[in-house]
Amino acid sequence: VASSGDLANWMVPGKMIKGMGGAMDLVAGVKRVVVVMEHNEKTGAPKFKRECSLPLTGKGVVDLLITELGVFEIDRKGGGARLIELAKDVTLAELRSKTEAQFAVAAHLTA
Repeated sequence: VASSGDLANWMVPGKMIKGMGGAMDLVAGVKRVVVVMEHNEKTGAPKFKRECSLPLTGKGVVDLLITELGVFEIDRKGGGARLIELAKDVTLAELRSKTEAQFAVAAHLTA
């Protein structure tokens, strides 16, 4: 997922791109898309990125991203992400270190 709301849902076993993971028809023509995923790959590489590195399943389709580290609202029109919830026992510094995408932080999390 990119901070712009772009989604690339591909199967990449052994880094060989096999094809779309079946989400294209799930994101086409719907009003709201919520993505629930692990925050990082098994290698530790971030899955929430500045730009998707694989071909897009949907451009600007994601409204909400939920991971085990936090919850992000995506402004599909403005192209920005905002952290609205931080998981228990996760610090903002830890989250930033595990995230490639730029994101704003909701005021209630910085108080």
